[in-house]
Amino acid sequence: MDLQQMRYVVAVAETAGFTRAAERCHVVQSALSHQVARLEKELGARLFERTSRRVRLTAAGEAFLPAARQALEAAERARAEVAAATGEIRGRLTVGSIPTVAAVDLPVVLRDYHLRYPQVRISLRAGSSERLIEQVRDGELDAAFLGLQPGFRPQGVRDHELAHGRHVAVVAPDHPLAGRREVGLGCLVDEAFVDFAEGSAARAQSDQAFAAAGLRREVAFEVSGVELMSRMVRHGLGIALLPAAFATELHGLRIVPITDGPVRVEHLVWNRFPPSPAASAFLELLGVEEGAAAG
Repeated sequence: MDLQQMRYVVAVAETAGFTRAAERCHVVQSALSHQVARLEKELGARLFERTSRRVRLTAAGEAFLPAARQALEAAERARAEVAAATGEIRGRLTVGSIPTVAAVDLPVVLRDYHLRYPQVRISLRAGSSERLIEQVRDGELDAAFLGLQPGFRPQGVRDHELAHGRHVAVVAPDHPLAGRREVGLGCLVDEAFVDFAEGSAARAQSDQAFAAAGLRREVAFEVSGVELMSRMVRHGLGIALLPAAFATELHGLRIVPITDGPVRVEHLVWNRFPPSPAASAFLELLGVEEGAAAG
């Protein structure tokens, strides 16, 4: 069994086909198929069910795949550690972020990182704060930028608080509130809201602020992304509450400050285990100490 065979198995599993896997691995299909068959013979079990229409993992393949990925990651980490010992940062950096991150200019940060460490392959994934915490904890992400309600500490990861920011009301240009210099939450209770799913961290700040004020509001539409939210607000289906620093980037909408509005705390989190050389370099670029508090 060797790493190349493991790479071929992972490629077949992820592309659901030997032809596409061979294209990804830049080898002829016959060579890839031969190596997978050799591995299956060594293991004494078939890893894939092959039909004329599709290829899928067997039970043995499902059991083998996570271990193969871990072995490939460990090998890549070993190469990166050796390179770091000789003064070169290489490997892979996988960063997650909520769509509304505002504490850092993420494209600029990634550009600066790439210029400084061109041998590192960078991946960026978007998601909810809850999901990003899980992915960092499980080692799928090196670091992630989150937005959480005050007082919430992400568990099982290292954590650095980046910034506090207030939410503002985001309304259509012809909305009656569009011309107001500021409003209180009490002026918004009769409005229909477009917001994120109930129970999500992105929704929690707003729900918490209304509850603390003893007010109830109607969330008429729940959405999973900011782009759809802003389009619905633009068409007059409701108003939204979004972080002020992010809302200024939305075009064609009006922003109204809220005197007693929700507060969001942005965090950077990373795995509790020693980070890879590429991840350490990323934390250093951001001015973050690797040994920051763990939740």
